[in-house]
Amino acid sequence: MPLKHAFLALGSNLGDRQKNLESAIAALEAAGVRIVQRSAVYETEPQDFKDQPWFLNMVLKVETTCFPIQLLTLLHRIEREMGRIRGRESVPKGPRTIDLDILLYGKAVMDVPQLAIPHPRVSERRFVLEPLLEIAPDLRHPVTGRLFSRDLAQLTGQRTKKLT
Repeated sequence: MPLKHAFLALGSNLGDRQKNLESAIAALEAAGVRIVQRSAVYETEPQDFKDQPWFLNMVLKVETTCFPIQLLTLLHRIEREMGRIRGRESVPKGPRTIDLDILLYGKAVMDVPQLAIPHPRVSERRFVLEPLLEIAPDLRHPVTGRLFSRDLAQLTGQRTKKLT
């Protein structure tokens, strides 16, 4: 299968957050996912569930031979191996050692029960858009064709601080 480009969001707000991001990147590379570009790390305010530690977030542009569901399966495996708890035992939108999301996968558009591409809330999240636009400033939403930079300009609140 030819290589496909994808954009992945990484986040952590438990334990050594920076180490968690680096461990996730190392696990992706060990699984054959090539990191093409990486954004700076941003410290970000929690969005939906406010009573939790602030996150460290970043975005990666990667090349992969995985199909989208295979890539999602890999991301979930890495999350589990790093101690991420999903399901009934977890707080929805709550604290986590690592969170790995597929934001975009080439020009693919899909919506199946386990995965939606583009990520359904990509345009609503400053902690995703700032690092995404840092590495791909002219990127457009694959469905609407709208520049993601326009979405970012319309967001209010959602405090972020670029760290590195």
